[in-house]
Amino acid sequence: MDGMPKRLRWWTELPLVVVVYAAYSAGRLLARGDEADAIGHGLGVLDLEKRLRIDFEQPLNRVFSGTPALGIPADFVYASLHYLVTPAILVWLFRRRPAGYRTARTWLMVSTLLGLAGFTLMPTCPPRLLAAGHGFTDTMAQFSSYGWWGGEASAPRGMGGMTNQFAAMPSLHVGWALWCGVMLWRHGRGPVAKVLAVAYPTLIALVVMGTANHYFLDAVAGVAVMGAGLLLTRPALALADRVRARFGRRAERSGERIRARSGLRAGGRVGITAPIVSGGCETSAGEHIPGQRTPSAGAGDSTPAATR
Repeated sequence: MDGMPKRLRWWTELPLVVVVYAAYSAGRLLARGDEADAIGHGLGVLDLEKRLRIDFEQPLNRVFSGTPALGIPADFVYASLHYLVTPAILVWLFRRRPAGYRTARTWLMVSTLLGLAGFTLMPTCPPRLLAAGHGFTDTMAQFSSYGWWGGEASAPRGMGGMTNQFAAMPSLHVGWALWCGVMLWRHGRGPVAKVLAVAYPTLIALVVMGTANHYFLDAVAGVAVMGAGLLLTRPALALADRVRARFGRRAERSGERIRARSGLRAGGRVGITAPIVSGGCETSAGEHIPGQRTPSAGAGDSTPAATR
């Protein structure tokens, strides 16, 4: 269980998710970095992979670019599933697995913000934008006539300027796909969910490398970012609960002050009852007006109080 302080509502969750995603998109766009630095970082990643013999993206890219039956579907997968599957699983968790939703949502958001920090600190040129001599083919540009994208990443034609093409490190395509896989494995039911939990992140990892959008180490960094986000999820939830509790106490105190002011306006002074004027013209418990008759203790007694 998440230990949710109260039941979550979609009208509070939706704006939160939208704000975080908008911040991620805007930050990703703004954190473009210098082109020379980005190319240098990309070449550095590729050189490290070659020395470690883990440059798997190059042979995959040759297969995808040389086989349209693989390359075209891979481009569709890269351009769409990242933006469809993740929100779909988030909604599914909210509706069907509410006990795990808050933790899952926080994990995804924290990891996304960490990824944004990676884009900012290390703008990296993807393999497809390296000089042709490095042996990579941009399959998104090669097969762009089959889809809605142009030659600039997965953005629709004419909107390439609204995307940061140097946001390769880490790969949040892989990171988000891993999150989806974990959610399907933990909360899905039946063997189909388990198969999809493994197949989907594996497919995305192959696609991002085969289309020359990411290096293998970008994918590794995407996994690392999700791991760091998972470790920070519990502290983030605790901080959110403290902030919520503080604002709740302030709202309660504010409500008490408003109620107190309302009491002053209604009764003059809080806790003081207005004087009671009875038939005997009494103005207080032991005070009477001279010359006036007051009721006696006995029934029908009409003797003036002054002659008793």
